[in-house]
Amino acid sequence: MAGSMSDDQDRAGRRRLSHVDRAGRPRMVDVTDKPMTARRAVAEAVVAMSAETLSAVIDGGGTKGDVLSVAELAGVMGGKRTSDLIPLCHPLPLTDLVVAVTPDRAAGVLRVRAEAATTAQTGVEMEALTAASIAALTIYDMVKGVEKGVEIQSIHLVSKTGGKSGEWLRASAVGAAPHGPSRVEGRPPASRKHGGRAAGRIGSKRTGRA
Repeated sequence: MAGSMSDDQDRAGRRRLSHVDRAGRPRMVDVTDKPMTARRAVAEAVVAMSAETLSAVIDGGGTKGDVLSVAELAGVMGGKRTSDLIPLCHPLPLTDLVVAVTPDRAAGVLRVRAEAATTAQTGVEMEALTAASIAALTIYDMVKGVEKGVEIQSIHLVSKTGGKSGEWLRASAVGAAPHGPSRVEGRPPASRKHGGRAAGRIGSKRTGRA
């Protein structure tokens, strides 16, 4: 009986929200005793629009300028400000932050991909998600003058590595049934190749716009 009660307590502890204390008050998680480890996270957003608007974006014909470059840079700037925007996030020393916006004519969307890295005591998922979100919102701001029906369809975490929980990769990213996320053991998340295009960085050279 005692063992059963212990199991119930363990399960309850795992279900408890980490940013809420036992009294229900919001709190920043104490990471004082956690080790510094290398961590990386990838997030994506999808922005849908009409074929005409997408063509204008790709051709750089918008009244506000180069939508792709501005959105990528805005994503980097937003990711760096995550702890100012999300109340209980820890300020992290980012070691890498890359944002790339890729047109997909066949699907009628712009695909935003943000990858963030740090060596710290807590994860960098929120920085990647914030960067992708701000880039997507910037796209909307820059094209709303010609199409107010533009839709931000999806913002989600693709993968994360590092920390106590180890690797996590969204099931759909490895061709599994799209029923939600799952852990994938022994397979590292897809990541930018070293030496590849550093999208969204100041001074980077833009290439490969389809």
